[in-house]
Amino acid sequence: MRQTPPFSVDIDAYADLAVSKPEFADTLSHLATTVCVVSAGRGAESLGRTVTATFSLSASPPSIVVSVKADSPLAALIAAEQGFSLAMLAEGQELIADAFAGKIEASKRYLVGIWADWPSERPRLLGAAAALDCLLSASVQVGDHTLFVGTIVATETSTHAAPLIWSRRRYQSLDRTRSLPASPSNGHATLTPSKPAA
Repeated sequence: MRQTPPFSVDIDAYADLAVSKPEFADTLSHLATTVCVVSAGRGAESLGRTVTATFSLSASPPSIVVSVKADSPLAALIAAEQGFSLAMLAEGQELIADAFAGKIEASKRYLVGIWADWPSERPRLLGAAAALDCLLSASVQVGDHTLFVGTIVATETSTHAAPLIWSRRRYQSLDRTRSLPASPSNGHATLTPSKPAA
């Protein structure tokens, strides 16, 4: 198994110019994202945590990034096991999100929801909007978090489940009754100035 020791990126160069933590939190609360649970380990040794800092990275190879507190047991387990699984939660799975956000002690979190195993034996949440299993391909420590890059080796998606969204410090749902106009076929949006109100 290939080891990928994390390297560190120093982001303190402009720390004295940065906004305050409350301002950071208030501003970033406007960023809407799917609520996810990242897991590592096998069976009773599994650890997991609710995360919203995750994003797709590449299609070649298919890769995703998750951000985990660098000094956490979960980060250490992901590094040791060289992989992680991710569940993109569906509407109705708020209790799972709460459990893995720390409202339930770590040893009892996998009692909330219905869990199975990927072939890797990492945890797989049933009923999620989407779930995937990853092999760790890179990691980098940035500030107090580690960014783990996973190469996606297995996926499972639901055609019926809508993603559970986190925005403005609360769970939200997609409004499927309202659609935005389609973009032009070339993929570039055309902005047309509107007339000011008379």
